[in-house]
Amino acid sequence: MKITIDNAGKRFNFEWILQHVSITFQSGKSYAILGPNGSGKSTMLQMIAGVITPSSGLIMYSNDSTKIEEEEIFRHLSFTAPYVELIEEFTAAEMISFQKEFKPLLPGVSEPDVLKIAQLENDTSKQIRNFSSGMKQRLKISLALMADVPVILLDEPTTNLDQQGFEWYLNLIKRFSNNRLLIICSNLEREYGFCDERIDVMKFKA
Repeated sequence: MKITIDNAGKRFNFEWILQHVSITFQSGKSYAILGPNGSGKSTMLQMIAGVITPSSGLIMYSNDSTKIEEEEIFRHLSFTAPYVELIEEFTAAEMISFQKEFKPLLPGVSEPDVLKIAQLENDTSKQIRNFSSGMKQRLKISLALMADVPVILLDEPTTNLDQQGFEWYLNLIKRFSNNRLLIICSNLEREYGFCDERIDVMKFKA
């Protein structure tokens, strides 16, 4: 999988958040998008995910030299962030089953496996509305990494996780991110210290 950003920018009203962004992301590598709060990290990740469209320039997607249309890119990536909400009325099992309708699980991974990976096997009948913030975060990260997609996008992935949860996150990344394209937005080095490349969004400010 390859994602190419060609001279892209994003503005809200008359203010440019990012300008002249040109980056190529390749499968099998991990990237950290860095910058202080409010610098445009999440904006860049949302553009990559196709959640928002750039105000200028292009973002192109390809898999084995085959072009992927922007409206189809959601089938090829998982995206999670603190501001991405789960369906609160669902149980964790129902949430996993629901996502599976859109994105299959990794080969050899079952729905009970995802519950176990998320450490929620003892909470299968509890609605997500009754989960702690840490439980929700573990479920979101597990859903992202267990989806059979080539691209994983994580924004501030250890938000609401304690030290044990942070170690769980690192172990999950180590086990399931190989040979995929991983992009992490963060300003905490412990979340991205393993990344191959680092991108400072301040280079793309007006």
